[in-house]
Amino acid sequence: MKRILVIAAMLLGVQSSSFAQTTASANQNVALSLSNAIAITFVASGTTVGTAVSIPFATVSDYTNGVTSSAQQIKVQSNKLFNVTMNASTANFTYSGTTTPAPTMPVAGVLAIQVSANATGGTIATAFNAAYGGITTTAQTLITGGLNGGNQTFSVQYMATPGFAYPAGTYTANVIFSATQP
Repeated sequence: MKRILVIAAMLLGVQSSSFAQTTASANQNVALSLSNAIAITFVASGTTVGTAVSIPFATVSDYTNGVTSSAQQIKVQSNKLFNVTMNASTANFTYSGTTTPAPTMPVAGVLAIQVSANATGGTIATAFNAAYGGITTTAQTLITGGLNGGNQTFSVQYMATPGFAYPAGTYTANVIFSATQP
């Protein structure tokens, strides 16, 4: 059979070596340069600024027992383990109303927070696990050892107990949540 191919190739003027299969290859390394990355956002808004939480006080029972907010869901995206802390940005609520001079209501002792759901894989700090822990201007740990991932969520609820010492009006405090990679 080989002889027939060689004879046919000679008649056609083709060299027999052109029937040999040849292969060429090239290669290169691809290096991914990953940096540590972390983000924290509110699920409802999809941004780092959550929607305003309204805690209305309408009855004597509200003032006596306090009022709890609805759950606020927060998402962490991180390529490493992470911790979450929270704190108030100022020591006192900002007052909006008709009373002059403006009353001063401290955040500490009035506003508290609880982690009501945790899908981060991390551990809820004892002070915020089954009870409401007070909010101050000092950063306090809410969750430690959250697992890396793109959709690590947890929910918090606020409880306000201002008592009867403050006049009607709107009292506003800003609470800051921070996610860090240890």
